[in-house]
Amino acid sequence: MVKVSVPCHKYRAEFEIPEENYVGTFLPHGEAAAADPAAEVRRALAEPIASPRLAELAKKANNCVVICSDHTRPVPSKYIIPAMLEELRRGNPALDITLLVATGCHRGTTTEELTGKFGPEIVAREKIVVHDCDDEAMLVEAGTLPSGGRLIIDRRVMECDLVVAEGFIEPHFFAGFSGGRKSVLPGVASRVTVLANHCAEFIESPFSRTGILDNNPIHRDMVYAARQAKLAFIVNTVIDGEKRIIRAFAGDMEEAHKIGAEFCRRQAHIEVPEADIVITSNGGYPLDMNVYQSVKGMTAAEAVCREGGAIIMVSGCSDGHGGESFYRALKAASSPDEIIDRVKRVPRDATTPDQWQYQIMARVLKRFDVIMYAPECSAEMLKDMMVTPAASPADALAKAFARCGRSAKVAVLPDGVSVIPVKR
Repeated sequence: MVKVSVPCHKYRAEFEIPEENYVGTFLPHGEAAAADPAAEVRRALAEPIASPRLAELAKKANNCVVICSDHTRPVPSKYIIPAMLEELRRGNPALDITLLVATGCHRGTTTEELTGKFGPEIVAREKIVVHDCDDEAMLVEAGTLPSGGRLIIDRRVMECDLVVAEGFIEPHFFAGFSGGRKSVLPGVASRVTVLANHCAEFIESPFSRTGILDNNPIHRDMVYAARQAKLAFIVNTVIDGEKRIIRAFAGDMEEAHKIGAEFCRRQAHIEVPEADIVITSNGGYPLDMNVYQSVKGMTAAEAVCREGGAIIMVSGCSDGHGGESFYRALKAASSPDEIIDRVKRVPRDATTPDQWQYQIMARVLKRFDVIMYAPECSAEMLKDMMVTPAASPADALAKAFARCGRSAKVAVLPDGVSVIPVKR
C-alpha cells in the first residue's frame, strides 16, 4: 500500500492506495519558502515593480484605504499588513489609514477571525471595517464594466486619496489567477456588480479557466474595476502548501500582478497522467471551510480525470455548504443537466447569487462522480447537493473503486487550488 496524506480542515486525511493502482502524487514545482517571510515582504516593498515606493505615494495623500483579504483566504496578512503600515507611515506619519476587509459576497469576517488574520495588536490599534456588498449607504456608482454591468464600489475606496491592497496569487478556476485586481472586484464591489461579472456567459467561456488571463472576460472586467477604483499599489505573495511565503511582489496593480502570476504559473503547471480516480483537496483550512469553496479543488481534478471517472474531494467544510442559494439550487435540481440548461438561459443582467458556483459544480457533476470526505459537515446535506458522502478516506476510496473498477488508476493532487494540472 502507498500511504498518502491530504490536507483536511486543520489536520490531514490519510489514504492507503494499492501500489498497482497508484499513479503518483502531484505537487507544484515549489521553490523553498522564504527563510524570513517578514524580510521577503520588506524586500518587495523596497523594490516595487513599475511604481514609486509606497512611502512616496503616501506623501501625497491625506487618507488611505488598505484593502485586506477576508477569512476565506490564507493570505499571510500578519507579515504583509505590518510592513505596509510601516512603509505608509514612514512616508506620512499623519496618514489616516483604514483597513477595509474585502469580503466580496461572503459573510462578514468576525472579530475572532480578524485577530487570527492580523494578530491582536493590529486589531486593537488600527481602524478596521468590513465591506458589506449589500450596504447601499456605503456603495457608490463608479462607471460601467466592459461587459455592460454597473460598477458599484465601496464608498470608502472611491472617496479616499490612496488605495492599496494586499493579497496572494494562486491559480483561480475562472479568473485565471487570484490577487491583484480581485481586491476590488469582487473584493469591495456591490453584489450587483459581482453578479454582472460572474454571469453564465462568462463562466462558460473557454477563456474563463485556471491559469488564463488573455481574453478572459471576467479578468477584463476586474482590471477595469481596479483602474476605476485607482488601486495604486499592491503587495501580493505566492505561498506554499503550508501557507508560507515563497515570494512577494509589490508595486503597480497590473505589472506586479502580471509578474507574480507568471511566477505562480511556473510553480503550478504540472503534467498528470489521466486517471480514473483523482483525490484532491482545497489545501485545508481556511480554503476548505465549505462546499462552495471546495468547487475550486474539484475543477483541478476535472482537468485530469477520465470522462465518467470519480473525484474524491477532501474538504473539512466546517462552515457547511457556504451559500444558501448555492445549496438550494443544487438541492432543487433533478440533475446537473437541469442546472446547466437553466443557467445558460439567464441573461448577463439577471445573474442570481451563487449562480456561477453551482454552474461550475454542475459541469463537474455532469462528467464525474464526486465523492466527498467532509468530516465537519452533514452527509445528508452533501446528498442534497448531488454529492456522495464518505465516512472516511477508506470509505471514499472503496466507493470510487466500486464506481470505476478494481483496476482503476488513482492520482493524487493534495492541494488542488495550488496547481494548474494538464493531462500528460
